[in-house]
Amino acid sequence: MTQLLRKSDGRPIRDAMKRRGMSGAALAEATKGIDIAGRGISACTVHRMAGRGRYAGDSCRLRTAWLIAAALDEPLQRLFDMPSVSTETEER
Repeated sequence: MTQLLRKSDGRPIRDAMKRRGMSGAALAEATKGIDIAGRGISACTVHRMAGRGRYAGDSCRLRTAWLIAAALDEPLQRLFDMPSVSTETEER
């Protein structure tokens, strides 16, 4: 499962939320309208990705990152670091 890392401890997400006047709950609700299944992501997940301190998280699934970026109308790359391509091989 691909994990993306949030940039700058979530600051770009917080900045985008502020520009759009969105709270964490509003962003979570907006992701439901984008998600084909209508589930979106929880406000708790938004707070984990946008937050600071003890309960903040540094990584999330690609689906979560995409829903956040789409709901904020921001390029995914502005909010999250893309995984690098590895040329390393593992010996078996």
